[in-house]
Amino acid sequence: MSNNNSNQLNVPEAREAMNRFKMECANEVGVNLKQGYNGDLSSREAGSVGGQMVKKMIESYENSMK
Repeated sequence: MSNNNSNQLNVPEAREAMNRFKMECANEVGVNLKQGYNGDLSSREAGSVGGQMVKKMIESYENSMK
């Protein structure tokens, strides 16, 4: 049985930058995200943070194509 954890970063050194990005996106959508455990967030709140992250990554990619 292989361990295919999709939460692994391809560049481990990027972990801190991704954490800052996640906190920035949470702040933008009004979700009170804290360091460490956030299991008390609703699925809607967690999804809005992830959705904002994806939206900003797509915008960044599209801007780089110009």
